[in-house]
Parts: sequence; structure tokens; C-alpha cells
Amino acid sequence: MDKILVIGTVAFDTIQTPFGKIEKALGGSATYASYSASFFSKPNILSIVGNDFPKEYIELLKKRQINLDGLQVSGKTFFWEGFYEFDMNEAKTKKTELNSLADFKLKMPDSYKNINYVFLANIDPELQLETLNQMKKPKFVVMDTMNFWITSKRKSLMDLIKKVDVLLLNDGEARQLFSTISLVKAAKSALSLGPKAVIIKKGEHGALLFTKDTHFSAPGYPLEEIKDPTGCGDCFGGAFIGYLAKTNDLSEANMRRAVVYGSVVASFNAEDFSLNRLKTLTMGEIERRYEEFKEIREF
Repeated sequence: MDKILVIGTVAFDTIQTPFGKIEKALGGSATYASYSASFFSKPNILSIVGNDFPKEYIELLKKRQINLDGLQVSGKTFFWEGFYEFDMNEAKTKKTELNSLADFKLKMPDSYKNINYVFLANIDPELQLETLNQMKKPKFVVMDTMNFWITSKRKSLMDLIKKVDVLLLNDGEARQLFSTISLVKAAKSALSLGPKAVIIKKGEHGALLFTKDTHFSAPGYPLEEIKDPTGCGDCFGGAFIGYLAKTNDLSEANMRRAVVYGSVVASFNAEDFSLNRLKTLTMGEIERRYEEFKEIREF
């Protein structure tokens, strides 16, 4: 089992859906990704929180053996408020307060620099690039992004894509980044920049894995109850790279399995707010749903 470095946000989230509301709950791309990865491997977070960040959240992450040596503390914690209507595939932002994230300067612990597996979770692409530049020789790098960075820092984003092994983005972001309605064309454009694979997440409709010669379609899991999809994409990415780090097998066949494990963990995350469902999740439940995914896909 290899370690994973995860750079991203650790945040407070206030979220309202048709099924309830939570205020100042634990969120952020690095939080969800690291927690999900911890079912398979040992994550190491690189991020920043404020002096207002509760000790109970720190203990929750440590309980999952998530290394917080790279978690800086300064000012106030990044805050996001949003809501979902009955189309749970799209979050609408009400408020964003960058707080300490606005002045976040990377201070990478020496123990992080030799880590083989790197997940550049959703954060400013310039910070993602700086993270890569401080690593000695990572074996496998996965990056995620969002529409805000596609609009505001497109050049940095395109430069970064050339340096990673897997690009992870949702269907809307893929169409926006490569100016096409065709996900196949978007994937081909991304692959031409250098990544070995492109994964396009389609929310409740599953995920597509594209490589140079093939593609794979993982189904969405038919959930009876969805409370909050926040963080599902981050959970997908964390579980995906976590499984690859656990198995240390980067073959396409194993990447397909990793995509399914990513979908499995993301599906559990949607069943409750914040990390509430992941807190009670067991490997037994993950493996049982993984087997269900195999049955769904068989014909």
C-alpha cells in the first residue's frame, strides 16, 4: 500500500437541499477526497484551515489515519454556502468566503515530497502546479478542477493537464474546457495534451473512462434516497486513487476497477449530509455494493 498526497480545500459548508439543511459542517475537496481514500490507503493532506476550525474535526480526520502534517492554521476557515433544487446534479452557490485560503502559501513537509501517488483535488491550478513542482518524482498524478478555474485560469489549467496522468472532470466542465458538446471529442482533446486517461463524471448517471484506444462506462448506482451530493466528485477521486495506491497496479483493467470503487464510495456519500454517511461506512458495505455494480453492468 502506497501513501497519497491530497492538496485541496478543507472547509465549512452550509448546504440546503429539498431534504434538509446543515450549517458550518465539515467539507472541502481535500476533506472528502482524503476521507474516501482512507478506506484503501494512507492519505496526507496539504491545505489550510482557520483558528476557528474545531478540534473535533481534526480528531475525526486523524481517526481515519489521515496525516495532517501539511495542514496549516491561520485566520478563518474557507466557507461555502450553497443549495440544491430537485436537480441534484447542480449546486447553486449563495456565498463563498475564501478567508485563509486567499493567502495560502504552500509549505510542504519533507515527508510529503517522496509520496508516489498525488491527487490534485479541486483548488487553484497554480497551487496544484506548485505542489507538483515540489514533489521529487511522483509515480501517478490525478487532477480535478471546476468551472470557476476553467473560466478564470484557463492557461494555468491547460499547462497543468500536460503534466498529469489522469484528468478528472464532470461532463459540463469537459464541454466547457474543450468547447464541444461531444464528451468523446472532449476526451480526445484532453488525451492529446498528454494524460494517459480522462475520466468524465456524469453525476447520478455514472462515469466514463477514456484512454488512447478504449473507453469504459461505469453505471450510476440507483439510490433510493439522496440527501446531499456535495463532495461526491471528490469522494470519487479519492477512492479512485486510493484503490490504485493500495493495489499499486496502474493497468487499464485495474483503473476500471478503481472507477467502480470511486462510484461506490461516492454513492454512499450522497445518502447523507457532510461526512455523516462515510463516518459509519464499512469496507464490507463497500465490497457488497462493488459486487452489485458488477451485476448491474453484466449482460
